[in-house]
Amino acid sequence: MTTAINGRIAAELGVAPRQVAAAVDLLDGGATVPFIARYRKEATGTLDDAQLRTLEERLRYLREMEERRGAILESIREQGKLDDALEARIMAADTKARLEDIYLPFKPKRRTKAQVAREAGLEPLADGLLGDPTRDPKEAAAGYVDPEKGVADAAAALEGARAILVERFAEDADLIGELRERMWTRGRIVSRVNEGKEEAGAKFADYFAFEEPFTKLPSHRVLALFRGEKEEALSLSLEPEEADDASPGALNGYEVRIARRFGIADQGRAADRWLNDAVRWAWRTRILVHLGIDVRMRLRQEAEDEAVRVFATNLRDLLLAAPAGSRPTMGLDPGFRTGVKVAVVDATGKVVDTATIYPHEPQRRWDESVAELARLARAHRVELVAIGNGTASRETDRLAAELMKLHPELKLTRISVSEAGASVYSASAYASQELPGLDVSLRGAVSIARRLQDPLAELVKIDPKSIGVGQYQHDVAETKLSRSLNAVVEDCVNAVGVDVNTASAPLLGRVSGISQTLAESIVRRRDEQGPFRSRTALKEVPRLGPKAFEQCAGFLRIRGGDDPLDASSVHPEAYPVARRIAAATGAGVAELIGDSARLRQVRLADFVDDTVGLPTLTDIVAELEKPGRDPRPAFTTATFKEGVEKIGDLEPGMLLEGVVTNVAAFGAFVDVGVHQDGLVHVSAMSRNFVKDPRDVVKSGDVVRVKVLDVDIPRKRISLTLRLDDELPAKGGDRPAQGGGARRERGGGQNRQRGQGRQGGGQPPAGGALADALRRAGLDKGLDQGRGGDRRGR
Repeated sequence: MTTAINGRIAAELGVAPRQVAAAVDLLDGGATVPFIARYRKEATGTLDDAQLRTLEERLRYLREMEERRGAILESIREQGKLDDALEARIMAADTKARLEDIYLPFKPKRRTKAQVAREAGLEPLADGLLGDPTRDPKEAAAGYVDPEKGVADAAAALEGARAILVERFAEDADLIGELRERMWTRGRIVSRVNEGKEEAGAKFADYFAFEEPFTKLPSHRVLALFRGEKEEALSLSLEPEEADDASPGALNGYEVRIARRFGIADQGRAADRWLNDAVRWAWRTRILVHLGIDVRMRLRQEAEDEAVRVFATNLRDLLLAAPAGSRPTMGLDPGFRTGVKVAVVDATGKVVDTATIYPHEPQRRWDESVAELARLARAHRVELVAIGNGTASRETDRLAAELMKLHPELKLTRISVSEAGASVYSASAYASQELPGLDVSLRGAVSIARRLQDPLAELVKIDPKSIGVGQYQHDVAETKLSRSLNAVVEDCVNAVGVDVNTASAPLLGRVSGISQTLAESIVRRRDEQGPFRSRTALKEVPRLGPKAFEQCAGFLRIRGGDDPLDASSVHPEAYPVARRIAAATGAGVAELIGDSARLRQVRLADFVDDTVGLPTLTDIVAELEKPGRDPRPAFTTATFKEGVEKIGDLEPGMLLEGVVTNVAAFGAFVDVGVHQDGLVHVSAMSRNFVKDPRDVVKSGDVVRVKVLDVDIPRKRISLTLRLDDELPAKGGDRPAQGGGARRERGGGQNRQRGQGRQGGGQPPAGGALADALRRAGLDKGLDQGRGGDRRGR
């Protein structure tokens, strides 16, 4: 069975079965995806980390299916009902749903009406009427009346016979599979507001009178509908298809298919009407209910998969955002009444000073605050000022601007930084351990400063779900989301590499092969005996055995150590070949590192042997040319427009610079410095068709945008990346809403900073863009999930 699973995965990935087999063996042996992707390229035929993650997920699914297949076979075998034909059908089932369809007739269940009828001897009656519809049902049933068996009269006999046929129809695996697919391709979801819930469920107003085909529902809309139902604002129904023009009393398309399957047709014979009624009863009481549950599960499954993909992609972009580097930094955690928290960290991220200033309402100690910031910056030679983007951020940005204007000699650069999850970190057990003498309110400022220096190193200290760049993340299965996000964090950390002598325990705990307990042991060993001088010294750490060393060594960097290769991503197992390459060039390893001219003269084919192939040799030479290279982009900053600090300062036609904060299936949110992110809808991203907004922008990108529309009462900002777009006309006519059209006004185009969106809102009122968004069915309902960020301070 392992061979069959490997073959199926190979076909799905479009790779050779041997590649899959090698990857599966490595995964089963305890190797991690980053390790396999980076250091076992010869074995897997250079499968990359994305392919390996897909392989890992499919392997889990198919193994679970095989386990279920075995349990089903055993159950049917114990019942004495397993024959060769049935076993062949079970073995051929290629999805979990198909397996369950086949197993349904044999699945142990509570006594049903059909079972009671069989025990009363009514199955021959059902078979007789089905096989010979010319027989009169009442006359045929009269011979089965037996009060002792619970069959009081002919009507009771016919009711029992119908129950037997209904169960037979509803448990036909091939039929159910066909009807399920028909309902999926032709059906639609219909939503209506519950009586009296118009005000309480206002955030779901887009769905008060709504319908859409299943196949056209985007994931965020599905999750919004289900949430509205859960909060009892909406009533949902799954309609199998549009009403047809069949005459009253005639079978619908699904019922016709059931009838055909069992040779039932209305030809005026004595039992035809009774059989047709049995078909209707089976469809309406059993099959439709069953398919409705299946379709609902499929809608949720696909919506969750897409939501997880969106979250994972945004998280990857955020973690791999450009680091400002090792520069003294001042972190400002803005606030009004409680003041602005200030933390200064040195180039290594160590806290060297803190303060709290009160420049804003109600105290308005502006000049005093500027003087305090200047003192701190001068005392610690601060280069960067990181300003949290929550409440009072633009007011605090103006404070920093005045500091720079009054003290140009300090040569400061100010940057707005996402404070998503900062309060979660501040109150965490790790923050208490890392910053024991610091008040909780000041820890957020430390985190803001450090995440500018190195976003990856700081954000790994926070549960990925609390970083809040997801889409309806609270409606997604916890296990599925956590598994995906943890994989993203692991891939990002290992792609960048970790300095073992400076990394925190949470960061080390994300390195391939290192558990959180082992990470703490590494930090303890470092604190007690000083910095590691070589990778081999890691073997002295308690419980860091050969397997863990193999998995982690290549991802851990030791700068300025005893061996120059320890600062690179060259794995220790490849050191001998790296030294042979150096010897062949007539140089030492230290001398060869960074010498592109010599490295380009190396004939890699000369070093291929049974253990090292061209992929690994290519990686070694590339690493020697630029050792420890960081795959993250160069650090850049966005400059917010002076005088634009709140939504009321925006005007259509303005050209602004901003930072992409989140990307969803329908567009991208951009921070332009006014406390509410604006939305660039996918239709306003490019002159060409854009299937996925991530093909154009990603979280953290600095972009130039044009303001198309501003709706101050509803805090909606419409933006475009196409700077030559014309502004929408005001008061444009709305499309007709008659008949059965969806009443879909779209969703909130942006979220107020510091507030996680819980449902759909509305786009800007009026104008061509608003109408276009309505037609597009835009309904964001994003959980920007600020992870406990401070509100209304």
